Amino acid sequence: MSAELQTLASRFNVFPADEYNRYVAGHPAATPYHRSAWLEATERAYGHTAWLVSVHSNEKLCGVLPLVEVKPPIGSSSLVSLPFCDLGGVLADNEDIQDRLIAEARALAKTNRIKTLEIREGGAALNAENDAADEQNQQSIETLPGNTKVRMLCDLPENSEALFKSYKPKLRSQIRKAEKNGLRAELRTEADAVDLFYEVFAQNMRRLGSPVHSLRWFQELKAAYGEHMLIGIVFQADKPVGAGIVLLGGKEACIPWASTLEEFNRLAPNMLLYWTLLSHVCDLGYTRFDFGRSTLDEGTYRFKKQWGAQPYELIWSEYPAGKLNLPKADSNSSGASVASKLRPLIENIWRRLPLSFANWLGPKLRRYITL
Repeated sequence: MSAELQTLASRFNVFPADEYNRYVAGHPAATPYHRSAWLEATERAYGHTAWLVSVHSNEKLCGVLPLVEVKPPIGSSSLVSLPFCDLGGVLADNEDIQDRLIAEARALAKTNRIKTLEIREGGAALNAENDAADEQNQQSIETLPGNTKVRMLCDLPENSEALFKSYKPKLRSQIRKAEKNGLRAELRTEADAVDLFYEVFAQNMRRLGSPVHSLRWFQELKAAYGEHMLIGIVFQADKPVGAGIVLLGGKEACIPWASTLEEFNRLAPNMLLYWTLLSHVCDLGYTRFDFGRSTLDEGTYRFKKQWGAQPYELIWSEYPAGKLNLPKADSNSSGASVASKLRPLIENIWRRLPLSFANWLGPKLRRYITL
C-alpha cells in the first residue's frame, strides 16, 4: 500500500515544536536558522506571523517549509523563508515532497493575498581550490557579475589546534597581534551578554548608515536559542570593542552578526573575535562554519576567505503572481537600480543621526526589511 501524503499549512504556534525540531535536527540540509527558535523570536520581537507548511506520510513528518508573513504598514506583504537571514527554505525527504511544500506555500500566499513568496536556499560550491578537476567551476565564478552574493562556508578540522595550524603565518600573526595589543576575548552564554553585544553592534550599524535591529530582537533570540546561541565579546580593559553572535544547529555553526568599533580596529579586535568563536565551535565538534553572505571580491568576501571559507551559491526564488523568478540573492531590476543610487545618500543621512535617535528609529524600520 502506498503511503498517504498529507500536506498542511498551519500557524507555527499550533504545530508541535518538538516534532518540528526533531525533523530539522535529523535533516542533512538543515541550518541553525531552521530551528523553531528563529520563528519564535520573529513572532515575539516583531509580531510577524510564523507559518509552517508540512507534509506527513502515514502521520510521520517527512517535509517542512518554515515561513514568516511580513506585513509592512505601507506596501505589499511578503511570505519569506526566512527573513533577516541568508536562507531557510525547504527540508524534505524527496523532490515530490519538496514540490508539494512549495505548491502549498503558493496556495497560502494566494489565500492571504500576499504578493510575493520568497524562498531562500543554499546551493552548490562555486569553486574548490587546489582541485584540478574543478577548473570549470573555478572559471564560472570568474565570469559571475560583480554584485553576486554568495554564502561563505568553511569546513572545520577535528580541533582548534589543527585549525590554527591550517592558517597562513600572516593570519596567525594578526590573531596574536590583537592579544599583544592588550585585547582579551570572552565567550558568553548568559542573557545579559546581549546588552554588551548590542552596545557595539548598534554603534557600528549607525556608522554603516543602516537601521539597526531592536535590542528585543536579540533578547528574544537568546531566550529562544538558549545554549545554542553564543556571544563573543572582545574587550580593551573593561570596554567592549568587538562582538559577535554564533548560532548552533546540527554540526553547523553560523555567525549572522559581528561588529567592531572603528576607532579600535587598528588593534585587530575582529581577528581575535573570529578566532575565539571559530576555535570554540571547532572544539565542540562542529564541522562547518557559515560566515554568512558576502559580495564576490569585496572586503568582507576577502576577509572570510582568509579563514578558509569558500563561496557557495545563494538561490533566492521568488514567486510573484504565480511565476517563478531566480534572483540568486541579488537583482539587476530597475527598482534595484534606483535603490542602489539612493542608498549612498540615505546612508550618509543615517550616519549623522544621534545614536539614541538611530537606535529608536532603526528597529521601527528594520522589522520590515527582510534582508
